[in-house]
Amino acid sequence: MTLGPCDNVARGNRHAITIVPAPLTGWGCHNSPMSFALDLLVDLLDLEDIEVNIFRGKHPEGNRQRTFGGQVAAQALMAAGRTVASGRVHSLHSYFLRPGDSSAPTLYEVDRIRDGRSFRTRRVVAIQHGQAIYNMQASFHDDEVSLEHQVAMPDVPAPETILPVHQRVHTEYGYVDDWNQLPHPIEQRYIGELPWSPERSRDTHRQMWMRANGDLPDDPLLHACIVAYASDMNPFDAILAPHDVRWDDGSFMGASLDHCMWFHHDLRADEWLLYDLDSPITHGGRGLARGFLFSRDGELKVTVVQEGLTRRLAPIVDTV
Repeated sequence: MTLGPCDNVARGNRHAITIVPAPLTGWGCHNSPMSFALDLLVDLLDLEDIEVNIFRGKHPEGNRQRTFGGQVAAQALMAAGRTVASGRVHSLHSYFLRPGDSSAPTLYEVDRIRDGRSFRTRRVVAIQHGQAIYNMQASFHDDEVSLEHQVAMPDVPAPETILPVHQRVHTEYGYVDDWNQLPHPIEQRYIGELPWSPERSRDTHRQMWMRANGDLPDDPLLHACIVAYASDMNPFDAILAPHDVRWDDGSFMGASLDHCMWFHHDLRADEWLLYDLDSPITHGGRGLARGFLFSRDGELKVTVVQEGLTRRLAPIVDTV
């Protein structure tokens, strides 16, 4: 089954939000004031205080049928962080319960489960139309003196040596589809084949560089929330790599089921992060992906694990 550059919904970052209506005329303008697309994402994370422990999140304008899961996770983490006086997020564990309605605001109810001497725990429920669509437990911690070790960062090409996605699409296909002409808040540079390419390796190991498309203020919680947003864009690339399926062929249904993150070090979302992913198993209608996010100096910043729905709706007849 051939996947081309216009098969937008076939991509692992199928959920990623395009939050501006027109193409950019200049690309890759990093190390400059915040890009318009990133500014709108930051605005989405500026939750409205409704009542003590209750916040309201909005959605980008557009005609999306479902809310991007990374947006809900990022807004839920922001809601949790707004109720914490000290410490940085060190982990979150979450479940996507129902599809989000992008035409309705989302309420985030925070339960301050515990405030200890070094750990603070929060539970967040995202609600639409009176029903829970997402549930998160997040923990915040004051750094302490610790034992130290970590895995080594893979040896990969520097991001500056890899073309931006829109340039690669133009080079490989001769034109740029509508999706890649639009500006996005997260810049990605894929190492190796594009994940939807028919020439891609069937190995589940996937790597890409990512960063926010512009400079962000020095707010550690904001940086963690934007990384949480971005972390939901690529796990399905690893899960689907060995398989000839696409999101719009009517025979396959995919969605994020749960998403877990461990934040090991302070980080900046507006600096390059290597996302090193693989998928150890897909079985029983569920696929598992796991990933490491490294800074370019080799420090392991975040560990990610996601399980996704991989439901076959009808048998596929392969044609030669």
